[in-house]
Amino acid sequence: MAARQSEKSQDWLNAIRKELDDLELARFSVLACPSRDAVRRTRETLSDHRQPFAQDADRILHSKAYTRYIDKTQVFSLVDNDHVTHRVLHVQIVSRIARTIGRFLGLNEDLIEAIALGHDIGHPPFGHEGERILSQICRQHGLASFQHNIQSVQFLDRVERKGLGWNLTLQVLDGILCHDGEVHARQLRPQSHKDFSIHDREIVSKLNDPALQLIPMTLEGCVVRLSDTIAYIGRDIEDAIELRLISREDIPASCSSLLGNSNGTIVYTLVADLLATSQQVRKAATDEPDVAAIGFSEEVGQALQQLKVFNYQRIYTNPAFKPDFVKIHRCYEQLFAYYLTQAEKSGLEVAGQFFWSSMAPSYLETHSSAAQVCDYLAGMTDAYFLRQAAQIGCEVPDRICLPN
Repeated sequence: MAARQSEKSQDWLNAIRKELDDLELARFSVLACPSRDAVRRTRETLSDHRQPFAQDADRILHSKAYTRYIDKTQVFSLVDNDHVTHRVLHVQIVSRIARTIGRFLGLNEDLIEAIALGHDIGHPPFGHEGERILSQICRQHGLASFQHNIQSVQFLDRVERKGLGWNLTLQVLDGILCHDGEVHARQLRPQSHKDFSIHDREIVSKLNDPALQLIPMTLEGCVVRLSDTIAYIGRDIEDAIELRLISREDIPASCSSLLGNSNGTIVYTLVADLLATSQQVRKAATDEPDVAAIGFSEEVGQALQQLKVFNYQRIYTNPAFKPDFVKIHRCYEQLFAYYLTQAEKSGLEVAGQFFWSSMAPSYLETHSSAAQVCDYLAGMTDAYFLRQAAQIGCEVPDRICLPN
């Protein structure tokens, strides 16, 4: 009786899922990526009532790497102020902005959410400065340059679940790989017709040439990439004002007059402009490449680029906020050397509980000791990194007391 009831319930769920798939085709723009087009590297036979991109979002949300977002630097490291943005909030803001854009343009919000939630999972401790430090150390040990977008794919595809990965869809992994929100782009046009062999080649090409610009294969991926910029540009200004590194009056008049001078007005203006400039996506009657593009108007795009320059000069390289990255650099070097020695001796069983003692043989066989150490360090939260550094005798930097 229970088995028959379970079978009937599954039949009902499968019928609803098919109905949802059909509704997508009726509701979405013809330029959207419907859930039924999802492609996984390995075919899954278990029945699941969730559509594949929604399933991917759940897998990312419940991953260990996502949990560690909670103590990952966004911009400001080692600051005793509970009101500045951390990485976990940033990805949630990106997801919210991108889903709003997707809804107005008739795109797949599940795909957008999965890409947004996973796009920064590969960030190492202490944000972009930590990324530069770890990249330098990786090259010194014969590895390719460290890039957080590639590491995000690495974590989700080859580290999570004891090295087996989550078997995420190509469209999600591609969007994460190609998100590059720091690179300015007024308009993006997806490069469709990718498969996993192209995806793998793009990773190799990007490792060899970090300056190589990759474009997402879906409009949903393009939306997340532009939303990444929308999410951080004004929020970083608010954090800098909170920490009294700049004042609101410092924002260039040419930017504030068009975009606004608060995070709320900047986000609203950028989103509204993107929607108005990209409205052909929702109205498209064909999937012709010339209409498959999203972006900002020329005027707003120029103002956004100017605001990026302002943020870089007045916030990201502001000498008034200068954590002791010399000590952090030394901690990175000493931890890498320590773990590498342990890995070569005993498989890192004594070095930590992140994954070595339980990783699948396939992971250990396909990753050098240096690559394993890179994965371990990149996965650390800021606080865990400092604790581990202190335990091996590193001189760790002090936290900075700024206004709260």
